[in-house]
Amino acid sequence: MGNKMSAQIGRNNVLFIVFDQMRADALTGALAQTVALPNLSELMEHAVVFEQHFSVTSPCGPARASLLTGQYAMNHRSVRNGTPLPQDKPNLALSLGQAGIQPLLYGYTDTSPDPRHFPPDDPVLTSYEQVMTGFVEVQEMRFDCNRAWEAYLNAQGYSLGSGSAVFRPIGDKLSSPAGYKAEHSDTAFLTDRVLEDLQTRDAGWFAHVTYIRPHPPFVAPAPYNSLLDPADMPAPLMREDQTDFHPFDDLARQYRRVRDMVVGFDDLQESPEITAMIRAIYMGLVAELDHHIGRIMTWLKDSGQYDETLILVTADHGEMLGDYGCWGKMHYHDAAFHVPLMIKVPHHVQSCHGTRITLPTESIDVSPTILDLFGIEIPDSMDGRPLSPFLTGETPSRWKDVTMSEMDFGDPVKPTLWQENLGLSSRECHLAVLRAGDRRLIHFGGGLDQLLIETTGPHEAMISMDQSKAKDERHRLTQALLSHRMYHAEGRFGKTMITSRGVARGSF
Repeated sequence: MGNKMSAQIGRNNVLFIVFDQMRADALTGALAQTVALPNLSELMEHAVVFEQHFSVTSPCGPARASLLTGQYAMNHRSVRNGTPLPQDKPNLALSLGQAGIQPLLYGYTDTSPDPRHFPPDDPVLTSYEQVMTGFVEVQEMRFDCNRAWEAYLNAQGYSLGSGSAVFRPIGDKLSSPAGYKAEHSDTAFLTDRVLEDLQTRDAGWFAHVTYIRPHPPFVAPAPYNSLLDPADMPAPLMREDQTDFHPFDDLARQYRRVRDMVVGFDDLQESPEITAMIRAIYMGLVAELDHHIGRIMTWLKDSGQYDETLILVTADHGEMLGDYGCWGKMHYHDAAFHVPLMIKVPHHVQSCHGTRITLPTESIDVSPTILDLFGIEIPDSMDGRPLSPFLTGETPSRWKDVTMSEMDFGDPVKPTLWQENLGLSSRECHLAVLRAGDRRLIHFGGGLDQLLIETTGPHEAMISMDQSKAKDERHRLTQALLSHRMYHAEGRFGKTMITSRGVARGSF
């Protein structure tokens, strides 16, 4: 399949866009119905859209490590923001470079550096926001240490401070605008730099563009801060009985509260009105992204490159956004992992315009797909499978029927709430989610009880663990989870053998 498509791709351009903390339903669900997103909607009409697409881990650093290495977190083991990723780990950028394609980075990969390759006092070891091996950083656009954008704001005459202070609204309301104008926002700044640089590049460029938004702090420049009426926002998902499923749950709500999602409102208390307002700001940020994606699409069309460009749009992970009283992405619910994915291939097949794929797919499938489309050998270490057949209207044989996401919620240096309250070590603070149809099995480390959840439409309802049916389902899904993990054990040399004739690589 890859050879057929790669002949079509050739050395065309690649625009690989990743949003930060964007839920799938912000583009293809109830939240998306609250605001016009003309540019992303048009792109979806020209693309194949994967509606059941899940990030395999969270938060940002681990999620991007999985996205770009094509590996589950259990294999790359950069499981926290700050856990090093081995420098020799095969990844998308290295494979492209070996094929003569320069992978340009406009933004960040949040890669925690491998300390074995730096002196102990090297400043690079003071931040997890480093660049993954193989990428060429064209434009720095980091979050905690955003030197370029802050310098730009200062040059425009702003005096907003640095760090999180930049995101303090100008006013005493949550919906007050950011201290910078829309044309000077982080989203506008990065788009400006991308357009300025790409127009100097010859055909065949590869651009990995990573937007910070709609990641918190939730603040938007005018007019996006008040673009939506909070009253129009769909209410967050809640359990009918309002009881916790698990000891993990209450600590997850404490770990990130609504006041942690904004700057300057330390006394903010949870309420339906506050949640609705933040959801409106979140979607305002999505609308701002849509505007700037439109600028890039317009440039591609005006320069005659739109039909020559492979375009992929996805996100690193999701955002709870008040569902079940939770915020952020440190949870087992779908909202933390369900993300958008759309792929438009060059000279796209007309019959595939706007195709919606409902089979399950994972973030680890994205890098193998790009390599396959270019006819580049996929490293054996990559756990994902190429989505190439879907892009020409075919369904791959024996496609996956489950997806798995993992998350570490411990810290070996500074114990987390879960460690302190549940008496766990950092190595025990781990969960894995197996999704099989409408069932979710959540397996915890540290001897904590499993959870079995049944999804009913957009809602999730717990199946009582006391029922024989639930016990049978838990047993079945536990077997499936164990088999899944065994099958996807680190595969870097899984097909390589040292033989009497030397090194041999098989395909069985």
